[in-house]
Amino acid sequence: METVTTPSQKQPETTRFDIHQHVTDIIIKQLEEGTIPWQRPWKSTAASFKIPQNALKGVPYRGVNIVLLWGATLQKDYASNEWATLKDWNKMGERIRKGESGTTIVFYKDIEKEVDGEIVKIPCPKYSKVFNRAQLDSYQPTPDTQLLPEKPLFDRLAHVEAFVDNTKAIIEYCPNEASYNRLTDKIKMPYPQTFIDQEHCSAQEGYYSTLMHEMVHRSGHPSRLNREFGKKFGDKAYAVEELTAELGAAFLCAELEITTPARKDHAAYIANWLTALRNDKRFVFSAASAASKAVDYYQSLQNK
Repeated sequence: METVTTPSQKQPETTRFDIHQHVTDIIIKQLEEGTIPWQRPWKSTAASFKIPQNALKGVPYRGVNIVLLWGATLQKDYASNEWATLKDWNKMGERIRKGESGTTIVFYKDIEKEVDGEIVKIPCPKYSKVFNRAQLDSYQPTPDTQLLPEKPLFDRLAHVEAFVDNTKAIIEYCPNEASYNRLTDKIKMPYPQTFIDQEHCSAQEGYYSTLMHEMVHRSGHPSRLNREFGKKFGDKAYAVEELTAELGAAFLCAELEITTPARKDHAAYIANWLTALRNDKRFVFSAASAASKAVDYYQSLQNK
């Protein structure tokens, strides 16, 4: 969690708070400390690893705010996925515990601007601070605070299978490849039986968490969300698409109650995203927004 620094009086009056850089710096700091704020590679029934939601309105947060709130949850070990501003907690008759600090989230407000003689509305990023339910005076932790009734694995996997079936995705199996081909609009996956149990993560969960990554790539097809995939490894669009798939898979796994396996290339993985984040302060915003849209798209298919 970060505290907003007030610009020094010695700085020129034109100095403005850069929310894109601020948020990027938060995520960079977490990655440098070894925390991947969008991954949960361990068995946990903590409510905090559901998608974070606004306690007053009961609606989930989206995009980069999920990453920011998950990161704070990892650092502070919060057992709730409910968040709200100081003002909103006060509306609910709650008080923030003395000494607690808030977590930055981002929202957008439209501003009117004249472009080529016409007035258009342009979304302008703003920031706010929110507090977790675990930061309230009224919050009373108990030994089983972080333990919620967990659905049996069989029931969870049945739900995931139905979810995938409803997408009508074409999945072909092969010995050793997980990929999505935009030209054929098909997903290739290793045979399910080739996945193995890992600590805190079953083989079946490992299979479906890998599949969710490829499913997010599939959502970008021109007939669906029509994202730019990038021409080659290393270009900006390719990197954004890869992080979109990473974040989208994490969001879907949280919704579907799937534990993700730990990465074997943890250090190299972090180094890769650190480079991308340092090169572009809007990088994570683009990927997280696209990831939420991918989740929305697949969720919409479940109601049909």
